Amino acid sequence: MKKLEKVTTETARAVFAHYFSKKPKELQQIHGGVTNFVFEATIGNEDLILRISNRPTKLQYFMKEQWAVRAAHAKNVPTPEILEVGNDIIAMPYMVMRRVEGEPATARVIDLDIYRQMGAHAAAINSIATSDFGHIFDWSRNRLSRCHSWKEYITENFKATERVETLARYKMLRQANLKKLKAAVRKLPGLKAQPTLNHGDLRLKNVMLNGKGKISAIIDWEHATSNWAPYWELAISLHDLGIDEKEAFLDGYGIAPKEFQKMSGTIKLLNILHYGPIVERAVKTKDRPALARFEQRLNGAFDLFCP
Repeated sequence: MKKLEKVTTETARAVFAHYFSKKPKELQQIHGGVTNFVFEATIGNEDLILRISNRPTKLQYFMKEQWAVRAAHAKNVPTPEILEVGNDIIAMPYMVMRRVEGEPATARVIDLDIYRQMGAHAAAINSIATSDFGHIFDWSRNRLSRCHSWKEYITENFKATERVETLARYKMLRQANLKKLKAAVRKLPGLKAQPTLNHGDLRLKNVMLNGKGKISAIIDWEHATSNWAPYWELAISLHDLGIDEKEAFLDGYGIAPKEFQKMSGTIKLLNILHYGPIVERAVKTKDRPALARFEQRLNGAFDLFCP
């Protein structure tokens, strides 16, 4: 395995020095993980954010984010302003952007209007027509790696059948529920789906608020995808919301209760299938408490409304 490059404040300083004539007044690392590093700097009167990854494949994701943010901004969705994406200055993928004003929504007491705003922005994002399905779409010039149809994407890329087999192998579902899931997955590739832009992770942790409780930016577009909306978007966005928050989100999106009732089966199916890789990771790390929680969720223990 190739050794990952080390990222330091000097690495960040080299990027800023290339693009700006002035040295940063302040430069500090505000986040750092195994492969992703975030720095904050003030240069002149500008507050800037620099994201660096020491994995070469991240360049594609940064390029995708740049495309998605611009497309969403054109639909009046509040987004960060990405100034530059590249990998030539430090031989690692990086993204330079202006710092978003406001504070994370997770740091505030949230009222239902925040979720209505999120729903309205989700509708705007999902109105952006795209080509093909999955991670490789309009932002990329690649052709050989594209999924041209929903059937191709859901079977060969998303691997819905394999995800069901994972849930079955580790006994995450009761037999009656597993039987229903298998039947639904057999029908999934044949559903009529048109691709549009999806944020892919439109949850509270990726929302910034101004001082008046309004969304100032939707951030972290790494999971942006060309997919079937609103089904794909809602399967993720509604996942960890309470019932009142779900209703507010759908109200903002413009989906009436009767309309959502018709859609909910497919949304629930996609939500369950997203657990396949998560369960696999928990098995590999021998995280038995997590597996117990997943089994509880996937068998409907928290559904207090449906008899």
